[in-house]
Order: sequence, then C-alpha cells, then structure tokens
Amino acid sequence: MANIINKKLINSLLPKRIQNSNKSTFGRVLNIAGSAFYPGAAFLSSISALRIGAGYVSLACIPQLISIVSSMAPEITYISLNSSSTGCIDSNNKIKDLSTYNVISLGCGITTNDTTKNFILNLLPQISERQRLVIDADGINIIAMNKSDIYLKNAIITPHPKELSRLLNVSVAEINDNREKYARITSQTYECITVLKGNQTIVTNGEKIYINQSGNSALAKAGTGDVLTGIIAGLSAQKLSPLDAALAGVFIHGLAGDIASSDMTEYSVLASDVIDYIPFALREIITVE
Repeated sequence: MANIINKKLINSLLPKRIQNSNKSTFGRVLNIAGSAFYPGAAFLSSISALRIGAGYVSLACIPQLISIVSSMAPEITYISLNSSSTGCIDSNNKIKDLSTYNVISLGCGITTNDTTKNFILNLLPQISERQRLVIDADGINIIAMNKSDIYLKNAIITPHPKELSRLLNVSVAEINDNREKYARITSQTYECITVLKGNQTIVTNGEKIYINQSGNSALAKAGTGDVLTGIIAGLSAQKLSPLDAALAGVFIHGLAGDIASSDMTEYSVLASDVIDYIPFALREIITVE
C-alpha cells in the first residue's frame, strides 16, 4: 500500500539548522548543468539548492554560461568546463577536487551530445559511494543509452515518463497505466531512489512507495524539473538520506507551486517563481503541529 506524503512527515524530515555553523555545515553541492541551448537549466538547478538551505553550490558549466548565470546569481561559484564546437560540455574535461563535494547533481540542460555523453560516462565512476548523486533529464537519457556500464546504487533519479520509458524500454503508455509498478522496478533494477514525476509524483526505494499530492498544473512548465533537482540536491547536502531528500524535495516543490499559484493563478507561475516561494512552503511545514 502506498504512503501519502504530507506536511507532518516532511516536518519530521527537515534538517536542523545548527547555530554554531558555517557554509560547510550545510553541505557542498557540485551541479553539472547547462549548455548553450539551455542556460536557464544551469541557473534554476543551482540557485534552488541554495534556496533550500545548502551551504555552498558550485556550478560546473561551459564558459559561455558563467557570465549569464553569475549576473542572475552572484551566490553561486563556478567551475569552467571546456565547450565543444556545438556549445555543449566537451569530453576532455576533468573536475579537480571532486571529493570535496558531498552531493553531485547532473543532467539539467546538458544535452546528449556525444562529447557530453563521454564526459558524464567518464565522470560517474569517479564519484565515491560516500557522495550523494542526483540525476535528472539528459543525465538519465545518457544512462539509458549506456545501461550496462552504469552503477547507480543509492543515487536519486528524477525521470518523467518519457525518460523512464527510455531507461526501461517500456512504452510511455504502459508506464502511465501503472506508475507505481514501473517506479518500483526501476529502483529495484538500479538500486536507486526513483522519483517518477507527473501528477501525484511517485517516490520509491524499491520497497516502500510514496505518493505526493502537493502541486498542480502550474508545475507543468519548462524549468520546474530543474528546480526540483536543485531542491533535492540541496536537501541531500544537508545530510538527509536519499529517500528522505527525495520525499521532502517533491513535497516542498509541489507546495511552493501551490502557494505561488494561489497568488498568481496556475496559468502564470514560472519556474523561477517556484524558487521564490520555497521559503513560504518551508514556513508552512515548519509551523505544522
């Protein structure tokens, strides 16, 4: 039987804010995101990790994006990655000091260009089992193209039905007909946490199934998935378990969308508005009895 995610549950999961602290206390996120085609994905997935409480976020991206994103978010730090001729992450990149980050998020807006695919496939084996891994969008698509070579134990993946269909070689229609079944199969197959996005998002570790009822059609808009990735990564940085970070992330994301749409209608909410409403969602959760 599925469990319903609610405010009381998320209140019990929220990381505590220690007063005798510094930025490292609340975790360090490395976000590998963006391309010349999707600069917004790099911004949205990075700033949302900070907004949810992570202490430090570094965006690894191509040089063209640094000036764009830094003008919108001076709080983010940057790692410059060589760009391919097509404006994507080139394969001949190495990230120094990878071990200094306790969370790595990847996939938002990176494309599945061959050079980027090779970079990601070379990077994944370097990620320690002690580090949290959050994978979205084209990160999932790259894995779907190279399933036999990928190790995902304890990672959090956030596919929509089309991305999951590529990962499982099952039609979108079949997945939509039995979302719980295929989310569970994914987690059991890859030993990961699966967040199957959509109306009433499913979260599972392969054993327990959770259904999220926060959120509305306002979230059916470009960029909101990038925001969700950042929220989950930011919660993971604050030492929540992969399952707890996923549960809290989807609920807070949905609740922020609910509060934003109550002010702006479901028509008008943008992905960046969801980020701005994260504090209001947190306040509702923190004050729940």
